[in-house]
Amino acid sequence: MDMGTIKKAIRTLFVTAVLLAPTVCNGQQQRRPATDTWVAGSVVEQSDIDATGLGHWFTIDTISDQLLRRMKEGKTWKANTPAWLRHELRYLRMLHTGTDGRTHRGEMVVNKRIAERTLRIFRKLYEAGYKIERIMLMDEYGADDETAMRANNTSSFNFRFKSNSNSEISKHGYGLAIDLNTLYNPYVKVIKPKMPANYNYGTRLKGYTYDFEPATGEPYAFDRARRNDIPMKIDTDDLAYKLFTAEGFRWGGNWRRQKDYQHFEMP
Repeated sequence: MDMGTIKKAIRTLFVTAVLLAPTVCNGQQQRRPATDTWVAGSVVEQSDIDATGLGHWFTIDTISDQLLRRMKEGKTWKANTPAWLRHELRYLRMLHTGTDGRTHRGEMVVNKRIAERTLRIFRKLYEAGYKIERIMLMDEYGADDETAMRANNTSSFNFRFKSNSNSEISKHGYGLAIDLNTLYNPYVKVIKPKMPANYNYGTRLKGYTYDFEPATGEPYAFDRARRNDIPMKIDTDDLAYKLFTAEGFRWGGNWRRQKDYQHFEMP
């Protein structure tokens, strides 16, 4: 082992020791806040929240060099993503109540236009005990929507252009849309034949072909108004719907030509 490698190893050990070491206040040892290390999906104990206050766990930051590298490796930041977009994005850290009833860390990249509103919404959802299975960056899924939706992941930024366009950036491409509890609140659209006038997706039409996203969300796509067996179902009585729309978001479940029950976007 050469001297440079040895020095690097010593620095790593020193930094680790500092991060893990307790702090001293008024002669008493106190644990360093658990937010020093943030791993989305990991469990947070109530004692850690009590030690710092809830606000310590809901934060907004700019896109650091380290995070940008992670987004490039994870493919939400594509080769054709305009460089200026970095300054329009913000990194959010938040807590959420998982399907196991425990508190978990979450993270999200959104546009700065909606950063504060988004943080307010998710803090209120957490305080209400609203169940969200996971809130992870799309980079954890290689920026693949189908994979992330099948995992019931909640997320926002994933750079892409609108369908049939090479220049018009989509809402998710801007970080201006959020998809929530995606497996149980799928996107559904009639593909063929032509959709009948005034069709509202309340029931499935015989002889028609549909597109479901994710494909595994098909069992949750129809008869939603009368069903009580859909976990984490979003409708107009749902707390998430009320909070998002109160902050100015539009809900994809109100669209006419297709339904996107997971989707909230800022006009």
